[in-house]
Amino acid sequence: MLPSEEKIVTLPRLLSKVEEWRAQGQKIVFTNGCFDIVHMGHVDYLERARLLGDKLVIGLNTDQSVSRIKGPSRPLQDEMSRIRVMASFWFTDAIVLFDQETPLELIEAVGPDILVKGDDYALENIVGHDVVLARGGAVKTIPLVKGYSTSQVVRKILGDQQC
Repeated sequence: MLPSEEKIVTLPRLLSKVEEWRAQGQKIVFTNGCFDIVHMGHVDYLERARLLGDKLVIGLNTDQSVSRIKGPSRPLQDEMSRIRVMASFWFTDAIVLFDQETPLELIEAVGPDILVKGDDYALENIVGHDVVLARGGAVKTIPLVKGYSTSQVVRKILGDQQC
């Protein structure tokens, strides 16, 4: 098994890893997303998220949940491609698929010390913020790199020069 493949876990395996990390006194950071076409904005965001703690756990939307959220033409890449790419990054410590439209159940199960989203979210609109804060954790936003979004990349690929 390749090192990146070892980071791809089921929920029970993730919870076991989180328990081990906590026993070692490590701080768990959690974020989530579709990560359909990974670009520099994603890399910057995720690297900054990882630097907030000791371990970064990523919840990745399944193909079905991406389609429900973003429409029938998405995702552009299947979940196995997306999860493998995301697992290959140094800053990813564990990555798990979730099929719900929001990561609330996953956040409740993991109980991260720090919940992170981009600064395009207001704190009160971040799913799970109340759960994390009630457990004594923190919720943080990270500035997004201007000019980088999957939608912009798709428009550029399709030839819309007004990106």
